[in-house]
Amino acid sequence: MSADSAATASAASAESEVVDLCRELIRIDTSNYGNNEGPGERAAAEYVAEKLAEVGLEPQIIESSPGRASTVARITGEDPSRPALLIHGHTDVVPANADDWTRHPFSGEIADGCVWGRGAVDMKDMDAMTLAVVRERMRAGRKPPRDVVLAFLADEEAGGVYGARHLVDNHADLFEGVTEAIGEVGGFSFTVNEDLRLYLVETAQKGMHWMRLTVDGTAGHGSMTNDDNAITELCEAVGRLGRHRFPVRVTKTVRSFLDELSDALGVELDPEDMEETLARLGGIAKIIGATLQNTAAPTQLGAGYKVNVIPGQATAHVDGRFLPGHEEEFLADLDRLLGPRVRREDVHADRALETTFDGALVDAMQSSLRAEDPIARAVPYMLSGGTDAKSFDDLGIRCFGFAPLKLPPELDFAGMFHGVDERVPVDGLQFGVRVLDRFLDQA
Repeated sequence: MSADSAATASAASAESEVVDLCRELIRIDTSNYGNNEGPGERAAAEYVAEKLAEVGLEPQIIESSPGRASTVARITGEDPSRPALLIHGHTDVVPANADDWTRHPFSGEIADGCVWGRGAVDMKDMDAMTLAVVRERMRAGRKPPRDVVLAFLADEEAGGVYGARHLVDNHADLFEGVTEAIGEVGGFSFTVNEDLRLYLVETAQKGMHWMRLTVDGTAGHGSMTNDDNAITELCEAVGRLGRHRFPVRVTKTVRSFLDELSDALGVELDPEDMEETLARLGGIAKIIGATLQNTAAPTQLGAGYKVNVIPGQATAHVDGRFLPGHEEEFLADLDRLLGPRVRREDVHADRALETTFDGALVDAMQSSLRAEDPIARAVPYMLSGGTDAKSFDDLGIRCFGFAPLKLPPELDFAGMFHGVDERVPVDGLQFGVRVLDRFLDQA
């Protein structure tokens, strides 16, 4: 059998398995509540390890805290002297309230051509695609050109402390020789017209400051006049912050994306006036719009314990995200908006990342996409959130978001992330398997 024939047979078999793998992963409740409590990822880590061991790999399960487990394995390539490639995904998901969903979030049900459930796009779809491709390649004896490290990680949804960060800090030897990586939130399609489909590859991501804001005031009886009410002071500061629009700052990655989009649409795009541009982007406008400026979203408020008692302290939590190269400006703006009475402290902070859109790995992405979709064009973009790439960057690993999916134009893909009725098209999963299989041959 020729190499091309072997690749075709391998992909076909992986396509038949990927849907069941995705459904089974979704049925494992790995909800991450951000407090090191809850189901944990141990069951998912054991499931992944079993699937890898079945085809001859020797996976390691590493538990950073009871139940908080990650699975890592290495595939020996044809030329182990070459730098290795990392493929990473997380197995935890954000919580879901079943009453809000059309179909149960942990059922893995198939309906309307999609696999439904929490994690369908964030990111048990990529976990399943990776498992399906690796399992079939191992069964067929098809080695990748270089070593490939597989990492299925805990705790990404709460900053990776018990997952990627733990591995980087305590088990860096597992990633020996790795120079490049692919992970989540990239490689998905945006249909421009019948002749062009853009696939957004993540080459940058915003940094984060998850913050607790605290105001101390004078406690007292609720019936009394109180000009030092902590709740009033905090709410006014949070209101200023929540309504503020930070200035537009066009980074290299965003500039490259806008240039590509300008070429695709045949119009000149002005980053200072993006309303019309964003209107053309449909569901992905939510992702792109947030990469034009720093953001700070109030997410939690806390104060008081009884209706007739004015509390002596009030707190709020804010999800702050800053553009590469603009952290100092962001923090200065925060302090100006909050004022001197508000005490700001980080709950979790991490860096912004940005790399260039070039090199052999990018060429492999381009060619593998075009082989399966002739009207594909890969373009760089910035992710408004963050991923485990932030931890792997500490090891000098150049990270990309590349979890390939060809999506129907009408699907609100951005709305699937942490949203209700999260789902992924079955044919999108199968497309991703074919692309990843080709990509591994060229990477």
